[in-house]
Amino acid sequence: MQNLDKKTVLITGATGGIGLVTARRLAAAGATVHLVGRSADKLAASVQTIRAAVPGAQLGTFQADLSSMAEIRALATAIRAKLPVIDVLVNNAGAVFSTRQETAEGLEMTFALNHMSYFLLTHLLLDRVKAAPQGRVVSVASSAHRQGRVDFADLQSKAGYMSLRAYGTSKLMNILFTRELARRLNGTTVTANCLHPGFVDSNFGENNGGFFNAMMRVVKVFAINAEKGADTSVFLASSPEVAGITGEYFSRSKVAWTYSAARDMEMAARLWDETAHIAGV
Repeated sequence: MQNLDKKTVLITGATGGIGLVTARRLAAAGATVHLVGRSADKLAASVQTIRAAVPGAQLGTFQADLSSMAEIRALATAIRAKLPVIDVLVNNAGAVFSTRQETAEGLEMTFALNHMSYFLLTHLLLDRVKAAPQGRVVSVASSAHRQGRVDFADLQSKAGYMSLRAYGTSKLMNILFTRELARRLNGTTVTANCLHPGFVDSNFGENNGGFFNAMMRVVKVFAINAEKGADTSVFLASSPEVAGITGEYFSRSKVAWTYSAARDMEMAARLWDETAHIAGV
């Protein structure tokens, strides 16, 4: 990891799991790290946790529910008022939902939180990332993209919702978003890459209750810890080895294979246009 003094990093979903570990490790490297989370209490606790491990860590917090486009817009306004430059934007927030739910804006929750938040927040802050000498957008995807399927006639999963399929689709969208973002950034100094963190032992999936929670606790016996799970996020956010590399999907800090749909640039372009229409940008 290079020294990140005078670098500004913004991380969503930073109050637990790999997001919190990523924040701590980048703060330890000297970056000023701003954490985005839904809960004020969890944000405060995360700041305490990081400062206990990294005395003198330079930290900031922003509170928002990233399943809400209205809150994302308000968040972006607050960030823009405070941060003239963002060297690294880490899109990390995400969840899986055992039953189909809709946001107040009428979007299916998995689609809203896992895909729309990446797209809209990046769109609203992209000029701040471009203001950095070598800006980076890092998005947490997953090997679960192999179970995904983008159906443009049913982006909201109204026809037969299946939780893990919806999650996999959102992770496929993360990769397609990254590919198209990188294409659109061609000729700039900003890079966009995404990653599979591994199957991580965190509170992921435990927002559902009942049998789903019990199942997640069982399968996490085989999971890696959050420290290991954050490795590739930290690598993409900080390593000089990936300067100039863009539009790629990484696993274990190396460019990795993806399902063929995740390499479909026509699908990526169409998804971008459909998402922009939904977001009203």
